[in-house]
Amino acid sequence: MRDTFYKYICELQDTIVAALELADGKATFKEDLWKRPEGGGGRTRVLENGGVFEKGGVNISGVHGTLPKSMQTHLNVSEASFYACGLSLVLHPKNPMAPTVHANWRYFEMYDLNGNIVDQWFGGGLDLTPYYLFEEDAIHFHRVCKEACDRHDKNFYPQYKKKCDDYFWNKHRDEARGVGGLFFDYLKPSPQKSLKQWYDFVTDVADNFLEAYLPILNQRKNLAYDEKQKKWQEIRRGRYVEFNLVHDKGTLFGLKTNGRIESILMSLPPTVQWHYDHHSEKNSEEEKLMEIIRKPRNWVE
Repeated sequence: MRDTFYKYICELQDTIVAALELADGKATFKEDLWKRPEGGGGRTRVLENGGVFEKGGVNISGVHGTLPKSMQTHLNVSEASFYACGLSLVLHPKNPMAPTVHANWRYFEMYDLNGNIVDQWFGGGLDLTPYYLFEEDAIHFHRVCKEACDRHDKNFYPQYKKKCDDYFWNKHRDEARGVGGLFFDYLKPSPQKSLKQWYDFVTDVADNFLEAYLPILNQRKNLAYDEKQKKWQEIRRGRYVEFNLVHDKGTLFGLKTNGRIESILMSLPPTVQWHYDHHSEKNSEEEKLMEIIRKPRNWVE
């Protein structure tokens, strides 16, 4: 399975990068190949200062080695080796009317001292972080997510939508990072679902990422905006940074397994602001967003 999924994410990276370059219309992704001293490596592709994207990255990696003590404790295992591969992307448009988007799909194996697989699972998801709320955008994004889920199990969408709302929650702020999407982890083979069935589900969700995001981007990328709205975008980006550095499991896993710093921190936006005790104005478009951020909504039935 590890070879099958790694081949899949290599091809998916090519597909997504080509579509994003076309949507940007100006910049192209710079490719950076890297190796991890303990084993494995990756292919980082980053775009900066484009016509549409201020910064974006679509990265793949496949790493292996011995789990560090901190991760052994976190996963509640004794000495073990691991293999992990996945694709992770984050896109930060220039225009504050266009939302940031994040997605990740990954596969993990753990081995005993004899090299036998003792555990394996899929994880991932995608989520949308707008700076100004267009309800039709959130509905579209969630509808595509739900349709992908429903093709495999009608219970998946409500289950993984809630997990996304719970996961992308800035606990120290008591607010969501955005309007959610899907989040799933530890999708393991069982009598109910084989590993191949989980693979089919995860790749179906991933294959529909462009359909979930590009129509929204194309609708918003050329809308007019002013300095006040750009400032609000950068303030909200600050909350995005806080989540990634304080709570995000992927970031923490990369840091604790001696991952490549430039690739791990690729998700951080280039321009961010923090203001002391900042609050949005009452009855403003900014406050309209905050009402949703504080209390997640069901966007589709």
